[in-house]
Amino acid sequence: MTVQEVADYLRIKERKVYDLLAQKLIPCTRVTGKWLFPRFQIDRWLEKNSEIQHQTLAHQASSPPLLLVGSHDLLLEWALRECHFPFAIQTTGSSEGLADFINEQAMLCGLHLLDPESEQYNIPIIQQKLDNQPVVLIAWARRQQGLLVAAGNPLGIQKISDLRDKKVKLIDRQAGAGSYILLETLLQRDGISKETLTFLTQPAYSHTDIGDAIAHGKADAGIAIEAVARQFQLDFIPLVYEQFDLLIHHRHYFDTPFQSLLNFTKDKRFQEKAQELAGYDISSLGAVRYNCQSSR
Repeated sequence: MTVQEVADYLRIKERKVYDLLAQKLIPCTRVTGKWLFPRFQIDRWLEKNSEIQHQTLAHQASSPPLLLVGSHDLLLEWALRECHFPFAIQTTGSSEGLADFINEQAMLCGLHLLDPESEQYNIPIIQQKLDNQPVVLIAWARRQQGLLVAAGNPLGIQKISDLRDKKVKLIDRQAGAGSYILLETLLQRDGISKETLTFLTQPAYSHTDIGDAIAHGKADAGIAIEAVARQFQLDFIPLVYEQFDLLIHHRHYFDTPFQSLLNFTKDKRFQEKAQELAGYDISSLGAVRYNCQSSR
């Protein structure tokens, strides 16, 4: 069963399933990035853990699960696996993740949403969407974003206008993703209409999907972070440094799971991993970028 199917089977909300996943309380397996639940194991689990099931159903609706939503980040994903209180991860893009966060479907949201007018990341959209809610925005990293191309850069791509002039076959991100918004902004600055470019029919839903498509020859180029270029041994044309932040409610900022994540970032292994991945500036990690005390 999928997450939705097991939630229907147990007559609970999907976010409760993710809460159980984060706490490692429900039998499951992961196949190609998706959580799956063998029905016979779920039945056996229900019989042996009726008290856990009762506690899950009684969990307060105001307390979101230990779930990270929003944008995908390789360093963050690795850190969550390594720290003692791992979050379940559901990265479907910054805009969709922010909507889930607003609806109390997750405790933590990763964002890199550029506001073209102010040229600020994340703060304008939070001020607009959360309207003085008690949230805090924590700096995670500045990341190098750019164009991923095949090893050796066979098309000789050097700048945004080359995507049009060299008739490059592009793979885009889904609408609302931070990289999707960034690409549209860069095209507009250069006076390039998106209709003049050639895109694959299906968008990519993560940075690693971009890397995989280019590495396997399905696309000539796509926008993603430098760490993915290194992961897939691709060439990288840097464009901008972007700000990637973590959004969390005040009431959960000092909770053990989030503080454990922040404490782990001080570990030597974390510093070495950031350097290994490439394209990360973590000098401001943990700094408060936006803090709204008001609750209405």
